[in-house]
Amino acid sequence: MHRRPDVERRGGEERTERPLRRDGAIPPLRLFSDLRFRTGMILRFLRLRSFRAHAETELELAPSVNLLYGPNGVGKTNVLEAVHYLCLTKSFTASRDRYAVRKEAPYFEVEGTVEEVRQKPMEVRIAYVPGEGKKMFVNGAELDRLADVVGVLPVVIFSPEDADLTAGGPSERRRFVNNILSQARPVYMDDLMKYRRARRQRNEVLKSYKKRPDPPPSELIDPWTEEVVGLGSQVIHRRRQFLTTFHGYLTAAYEKIDAVAERPSIEYDTIADLDPDGTVEEVEEKFRAELGRKQGQEWDRGTTLAGPQRDELIFRLDDLEVRRYGSQGQHRTFAMALKLAQYFYLNDRSDTTPLLLLDDAFAELDARRTEVFLELLRSDAVGQSVITATGRAVFDSALDFETDAHRALSVERRDGAAHVEPVPTEETLSPDPADTRR
Repeated sequence: MHRRPDVERRGGEERTERPLRRDGAIPPLRLFSDLRFRTGMILRFLRLRSFRAHAETELELAPSVNLLYGPNGVGKTNVLEAVHYLCLTKSFTASRDRYAVRKEAPYFEVEGTVEEVRQKPMEVRIAYVPGEGKKMFVNGAELDRLADVVGVLPVVIFSPEDADLTAGGPSERRRFVNNILSQARPVYMDDLMKYRRARRQRNEVLKSYKKRPDPPPSELIDPWTEEVVGLGSQVIHRRRQFLTTFHGYLTAAYEKIDAVAERPSIEYDTIADLDPDGTVEEVEEKFRAELGRKQGQEWDRGTTLAGPQRDELIFRLDDLEVRRYGSQGQHRTFAMALKLAQYFYLNDRSDTTPLLLLDDAFAELDARRTEVFLELLRSDAVGQSVITATGRAVFDSALDFETDAHRALSVERRDGAAHVEPVPTEETLSPDPADTRR
């Protein structure tokens, strides 16, 4: 099977996966204190039409912190979800697209104006019509593939659903890795999508012979087996490379948000015992052998029983497996560290600074962790962020919403729809000097 070198191009430049140090460790100061805000992606304007609670909403965003505050259930999270659609073409809530269409509306549409991304302004629009699907437009031109926008506008979301990362099933953790690698390395997403198609075809052959006395003939099953092995081995190899590098980011993030001297780690449970420094060819050999061992079971069950779709990531603190034995606090801290590590990993590997979305992320934080995140938001280490909260008191004490860098927006329900309004500043409330002279 033809193989590409582990290199991709973005913006005309070759990019390869490489740890910043041989052991994959990332110096904490570089992550949290010594970074400088790069000229990057700034989502300046956002428009939602017939999207969830929003009939027609337009808002202008600041280049740093944007706070959306108001009571629960008024449509704050919908704004973050709309941004996520622009960046990754889908919701972060794992719901179906049709549920994002406002009741009795024929479609939804989200449009954003992005400034300074790769030195050019960009108009991005996504539209969804039930029964017809989604279409993505960049500067007025429809993209051939929705996936082409993934990674152009990198995004990281902190949300209450993050608890599933450590407490949920293996699919949640695979989705986390896929999200990062798809944004950082387009070639990974291409291989993953091709692998899924090949596996579906292989499964169709297996299902069609499930109740027959004879197994599928080699001329039918072998070509799909080779496709599955070749593409799946690339996926596994890149996941393994990523986790080696990501460990340093996770360690630095955990140390920043937790004073306890616990060592976080991720164990990669895949098709077989693989050499961490092994080649793709070695992965293929193990993968092919594993399919051979499971051949009889696959014929009986009519499905592929080995491959990256069955991978598991085991999160540990020292020797403690977090999913099974971690306390509520350890689960919360580990999930926060994973998302913070994701942000800085993408920041180091993207052409633009990622957009940070925090959905009610401060609601359950203690005072120390709240201060850690406020410190990051105040610093140059984080670019633009959009935050939802029920109140603004904790942010008023840490951020100056009178400047152009930050913006506070009030969200409320009126006449059955969400409305977003900028909060007046002292400058906008001050009377015109000409008026005072009259």
